[in-house]
Amino acid sequence: MDDKRRRARVQGAWAGKAKVTAHIGPTVFVNTGKPLGWGHDHVIPDKQFVYKEPTEVVRKIPDPRVIDKPGTYEISTSASGVSRLRLFPSFIEPKEGEWMFEQLYREIPWRQKSNVGPDGPYQEPRLTCWYGEVPYTYSSSTMQANPHWHPLLTMLKDRIEEVTAYSFNSLLCNLYRHDKDSIDWHSDNEPDLGKNPIIASLSFGETRVFQMRKKPPPEEQGDYTYVERVHVPLDGGTLLIMEGATQSDWQHRVPKEYHDRRPRINLTFRTMFPVTKT
Repeated sequence: MDDKRRRARVQGAWAGKAKVTAHIGPTVFVNTGKPLGWGHDHVIPDKQFVYKEPTEVVRKIPDPRVIDKPGTYEISTSASGVSRLRLFPSFIEPKEGEWMFEQLYREIPWRQKSNVGPDGPYQEPRLTCWYGEVPYTYSSSTMQANPHWHPLLTMLKDRIEEVTAYSFNSLLCNLYRHDKDSIDWHSDNEPDLGKNPIIASLSFGETRVFQMRKKPPPEEQGDYTYVERVHVPLDGGTLLIMEGATQSDWQHRVPKEYHDRRPRINLTFRTMFPVTKT
């Protein structure tokens, strides 16, 4: 009798444990879709590396495109039209260019123009002279027209018009005296120049790099960091023509440099269409 009672107590204890553990074991779902609990083999799925594209696109600042060979170059196309450069190295032969430079350096009535910028008045870091039929206003100050063209300037204008088939009635002369003389980023897009103006730029003297940058799209909010750029080394005697939408879609400059540079003269021929004020 005692043996029966003892066996009953042992069986009852195991039965109780089995009844409890049947409900407390966790349920795990694996790739087979079958639930696993206590009393089943626990399968651990293999870990695999999954490549994910970076959430932020890494942008690279583009290298400038260097244009130094003769030819016609379409540098961009937009709703404004095609921006085009035409380069004529050695448009003026070196020996001819030397005496032309000396004559222009001595005989043009150079002066330093005062402008007005965001920080107030300042003097341009170069000397200039304006020839034409009407005054020329930029950077909040006006250059009075000099209608008496130097004979050499008239001869150069005629030669450029013959080669390019364009006509010009105005000329801005620039004298860069040394490496610290410069002109900052800008476009030649004043209203008096009309839509898509043609600018013919003829250089004498020291080589300076003419830099261009494309205006950024609206979503860039004026940030020029990632825009296209063009560099054109302008040797003495080189003629550069800017056509089409270049002034609408691009800016240009001649930056300061930090090593000795001899003087340079740049002549920029253009056509003025005076705006009638009512």
